[in-house]
Amino acid sequence: MSPLSPYLNVDPRYLIQDTDEFILPTGANKTRGRFELAFFTIGGCCMTGAAFGALNGLRLGLKETHSMAWSKPRNVQILNMVTRQGALWANTLGSLALLYSAFGVIIEKTRGAEDDLNTVAAGTMTGMLYKCTGRLRR
Repeated sequence: MSPLSPYLNVDPRYLIQDTDEFILPTGANKTRGRFELAFFTIGGCCMTGAAFGALNGLRLGLKETHSMAWSKPRNVQILNMVTRQGALWANTLGSLALLYSAFGVIIEKTRGAEDDLNTVAAGTMTGMLYKCTGRLRR
């Protein structure tokens, strides 16, 4: 029998495990579906849009206030441009991602298949819905 550990006061043989005994959630061996990936897509697009919008707002704010001296009004005007552009881009990209994900999930459930045709159809339908701001042309 091996000596007991003076630090743990347990037999070290109990600490060695030869098998993989992990608790996995049900269905963990399966790949994630389109619905589960929708949340990542929408959140990622919102954060990416906010970052690009903030950079664009900083560029526009510096360009618009280049003749002003560094002061509180100039700083406030630049911050206003950064937050306004960041929110605008985040909303735009987030709504596009929401449309794309919703169309993708609907098409997948309707067809009952996961393939590239769903992706192409979801992207096409998103573009068509996003760009049809008016009525049909004659």
